[in-house]
Amino acid sequence: MTTGDTARPTSADSVSVIRKVKRSILPIAFLLYMFSYMDRSTISYAELTMSKDLGISLTAYAAATSVFFIVYVLLEVPSNIVMAKVGARAWLSRIAITWGIVTLLTGFIANTVHLYIARVALGLAEAGLFPGLVLYLTYWFRTQDRSRALAGMVFAQPAGLIVGSVSAGLILDHVDWFGLASWRWLFVLQGLPPILLGLWAFFRMADRPTKAGWLTSAESAWLDGEINADYQVRESAETEDGAHTQLQAIKDLKILHLAVVSFLGGVGTYGMTFFLPQIVAQLDPGYSPTSIGFVGAMPYVCAALAMLFVARFADRTGKRRASVIGCLVTAVAGLVLTMVCRDVPVPGLIGLCLFAIGIVSYLPPFFALATEMLSRAQSAVGLAVINSVASLGGFVGPLLIGKVAKEGNVAFGLVVPAVSLTVAIVLMGLRQRNSPSLAEESPAPKMAG
Repeated sequence: MTTGDTARPTSADSVSVIRKVKRSILPIAFLLYMFSYMDRSTISYAELTMSKDLGISLTAYAAATSVFFIVYVLLEVPSNIVMAKVGARAWLSRIAITWGIVTLLTGFIANTVHLYIARVALGLAEAGLFPGLVLYLTYWFRTQDRSRALAGMVFAQPAGLIVGSVSAGLILDHVDWFGLASWRWLFVLQGLPPILLGLWAFFRMADRPTKAGWLTSAESAWLDGEINADYQVRESAETEDGAHTQLQAIKDLKILHLAVVSFLGGVGTYGMTFFLPQIVAQLDPGYSPTSIGFVGAMPYVCAALAMLFVARFADRTGKRRASVIGCLVTAVAGLVLTMVCRDVPVPGLIGLCLFAIGIVSYLPPFFALATEMLSRAQSAVGLAVINSVASLGGFVGPLLIGKVAKEGNVAFGLVVPAVSLTVAIVLMGLRQRNSPSLAEESPAPKMAG
């Protein structure tokens, strides 16, 4: 490539552009998503001692985890519409700062009602983060790179849960400064990083390639052209007409189908997030909070490694739907093993690892599949709709698990996500058989450069 800004990148240089984008965009998306999942796992570890202090039953705890999603679901679509208008830099930074403040203040609640209020406020603050990040990545990555880009971001989910699990266990056992209970410090200490991250992201992020100071004008023009070409293939028969075209996504049967699958997957995802510490504690009642933190991190370590492999396989082969089905089957197998061996540490932990591998690894190919089906005009609303319905699974799942589970036998409640994910497998399989022409059944795209 010549030194002038007007020279168009060659094939070799285009690889360099994608690497620049990965180095500059993925760390921000990764950290935002990682701390959001650390925040969500905070309450599951705080419950180990908070419930006793505040007199919260298992059913009330389940309701508190679920109430977060009421406001969260209602605001997902409006949040993405606002982000598309005001820009990702301002909006994603605002989300991080406000959810950090709410998490910090949760450390000072005094009763169950305060906990419910704090969870609603957290849903209000955090609404739109994940679909906003997915939409943001579509501004920067071509279809053929998107599963791996999403995996780079979604890798933050297990990473956040690993860090959150280990740090939560250590805080619960060792931090009780100034007379405050350790579970209160858990909220305070895990609420500070998102505030700092939001401030850093505001000054570091670029909304679009054309606004990135670390790309030359030729590089940003090439990247915009590549992404525009991706959309033009799918939009040749469409006329984009602003808000009307965006809202058409709500009635699109493809999107609604994926939304239902995401709802069923959400039941499994949040069942793991909010109840894994209690299940680990059931495997061996002798575990301390620190031990629960370290053992609870092991399934997420396995999930993180498996997710990178699945995303690479899905991008290289183009078999994204098959990858999703395989992951969901793995998750169900893990759930069954955990329920059967709920009082036996080693096989029970293996079951949790399989569950985590499946429920985390299906996300990158699933959302890459969703972005392939959406036009540019539908992306903001379509992605938000799919994630909103998945979040609704986060509302329904913990509530049902809390009702089905028994005190001292939380693992029994895993029948709820097991049934939910089995239905998701059936729906994905039926859609695959009836729609062989969809993008994921075609040969894998050629890699530029």
